[in-house]
Amino acid sequence: MLNDEVLATVLEFRRKRNWEQFHKPKELAAAIAVEASELLEVFQWKTHEEVARLLESPSRERVEDEIADVVMLLSYLCHDLGLDVNAAVRSKLKKNEAKYPVEKSYGNARKYDE
Repeated sequence: MLNDEVLATVLEFRRKRNWEQFHKPKELAAAIAVEASELLEVFQWKTHEEVARLLESPSRERVEDEIADVVMLLSYLCHDLGLDVNAAVRSKLKKNEAKYPVEKSYGNARKYDE
């Protein structure tokens, strides 16, 4: 997700503040959910047209900030768990390929068991 240089910078930021003590898996997972909710809040109740205008305005920075918060927290969690996020994504894609074959899934948003 983050390249090695940015990840090292994010980890150093946390280390300098001695925040590792607060960043247990449960707390990081909760914080990810909170930050994802803050991202959702930016879009809540807006039409597609309003969202398009928002993303072309200075308000786009809020979207970028919320995404960055989610990515940083997820990066801490993956680092602390020793989880290779690229390997996890590849594994999940294989599972999703089985659940959502192209011939059954193309062009529709139904869940695999519907």
